[in-house]
Amino acid sequence: MTTRLKIYFDGGYRPGGGGMETAVVVRGQAHIQPDLGEGTSVTAEWLALLQALRLVQALGETNVVLLGDAVAVIDRANGVLKARGACLPHLAAVRDLTAALGSPMIRYVKRAQNLAGIALSRRHPR
Repeated sequence: MTTRLKIYFDGGYRPGGGGMETAVVVRGQAHIQPDLGEGTSVTAEWLALLQALRLVQALGETNVVLLGDAVAVIDRANGVLKARGACLPHLAAVRDLTAALGSPMIRYVKRAQNLAGIALSRRHPR
C-alpha cells in the first residue's frame, strides 16, 4: 500500500491591516503567502486550498491528501454542501484543478493537528 503525501492548508484573515494570508505545509516546509489583501477568513481558506492544489500540480504529485480545518470549505469542495454566492468562483477553480490532478482527497483535520495553521499562528504570536 502506498502512503499518500499529506499536504496541510490553512487561510486566515487579520483585520486592521493584516489582511488575508495562507499557508501550505508539505514535507515539513511551510509555503506562506502573506498580505493577500482585504477579504474574509472564508475567502482566505479557499485561497489556501487553491494554493495547495497549485503546489501539488507544481510538484507533479499524484497520490496526495489535502488536509485543512475549514469544514465549510472542505464540505463545499467535496460536494457535501452546496456552494453559493462568493464561493462559486473558488469552487469552480478547485474543481478545475482537482480534475486536472486526478481528484486528490480533501479531508478535515482538527485545528491543533493542522501544520499550516500552526505555521500561520507562529507568524503572529500573542
